[in-house]
Amino acid sequence: MDKQQLFDFAKEWLATWTGNRPQDLIEFYDDQATYYDPAHKNGLQGRDAILDYFTELLEVYHDWEWEPLEVFPTEGGMTLKWKCAIPVAGEVIREIGLDIVMLKGRKITRNEVYFDRTRLVAAVQAKKRQHRLIH
Repeated sequence: MDKQQLFDFAKEWLATWTGNRPQDLIEFYDDQATYYDPAHKNGLQGRDAILDYFTELLEVYHDWEWEPLEVFPTEGGMTLKWKCAIPVAGEVIREIGLDIVMLKGRKITRNEVYFDRTRLVAAVQAKKRQHRLIH
């Protein structure tokens, strides 16, 4: 894929991260894909493991929104710079991060997600503390 095709792919793929649609999201991944993010530094292998994680993740963060900012084509894929808005406990956490994405055709074979999740973790912990105080 050329740079514009990669950007269009990223836009379509990132849109499926919103709205609690893990079945739509997993369709972008190869059967033997590997997925890494800050919560899974050792990675998840294969669509079943990735789908289980996406199902749990999107149930909690179904309203977040992702937008591609820039793609950097690489041999066999791209590095994607993105921004996101994550609603948590009455506030919206805004972050910019990077994904390393390896592709086989239009299927992701490797996806590594990198961003500073310090503010997100703090907001989630504050929400948990508030919940404990109420109950």
